[in-house]
Amino acid sequence: MQESRLFQIVYYLLERGQATAPELAEQFEVSIRTIYRDIDALSGAGIPVYTEAGRNGGIHLMKDFVLDKTVFSKEEKQEILTALQVLRTVQNGNDSRALQKLSASFRLPSENWLEVDFSRWGNQGSDNEKFELLKSAILQRRKVNIHYASSYERISERIVKPCKLTYKASAWYLKAFCTERQDWRVFKLTRILDLEVLKESFPYQDFPKPIDSFEGEYPQITLRFPREMAYRVYDGFDKTQVQQQENGDFIVSAQMPEDAWLTGFLLSFGTQVEILSPTYLKEVLAEQAKLIYEKNKT
Repeated sequence: MQESRLFQIVYYLLERGQATAPELAEQFEVSIRTIYRDIDALSGAGIPVYTEAGRNGGIHLMKDFVLDKTVFSKEEKQEILTALQVLRTVQNGNDSRALQKLSASFRLPSENWLEVDFSRWGNQGSDNEKFELLKSAILQRRKVNIHYASSYERISERIVKPCKLTYKASAWYLKAFCTERQDWRVFKLTRILDLEVLKESFPYQDFPKPIDSFEGEYPQITLRFPREMAYRVYDGFDKTQVQQQENGDFIVSAQMPEDAWLTGFLLSFGTQVEILSPTYLKEVLAEQAKLIYEKNKT
């Protein structure tokens, strides 16, 4: 806590030029004596901070002091600029003054190398709006009412306590505590049909780590694809899960959840996928394909 406060005091002085001990004590909610101890600690760490008595006195930083020369290496400065660049894209390109100021202070170019668009092709911006609302709810710790299309063929209304937004396997997910199920859940953003940020707040809870990893909970599924499906194979699977055969076919082995999503995913490959194991999935997929044929035949 003290280390964090020490950096905040430096940032405060950099921004304002000077401050009084009572002002800093009020700002950081500590005693004046603690502030003076912090100033001594900063001075001992090599930060050129000093106190000056008199009418215009107070606590100052040396005028030629720049934070980058004292604290950050060139690599660390670039990491900070990159983080701000990412933050700007997550904010849909809003205010970049902090990025410009630090770039100038670090004497490093801030190249606009990253662009993020959360909307799907043909979407008119509602996906971006959804992301912004959820981000705001997480930061303000406000409950959210969502209508969610689950993989179990139903649309449900739930009130959740949002924890974090996660990008995984080409999709965004919301990790949240579901008040209906009284348990943690992961919601795919594209399946959140409507949402409303509520006025009711909640205390912070971190998403439990064991739920982040589903390894060992799902069955091993092995599939065969012809060589012409290479682009789809590598869209859906990591190269460590893929083995290419001498004839060009791809054998994919991965742990996957057995639900309606899996059936739809496999059907999306049409006739270009063969289930090698487990064999009972062959019957499930064949039955679904038969239903599609019956529904659409003329």
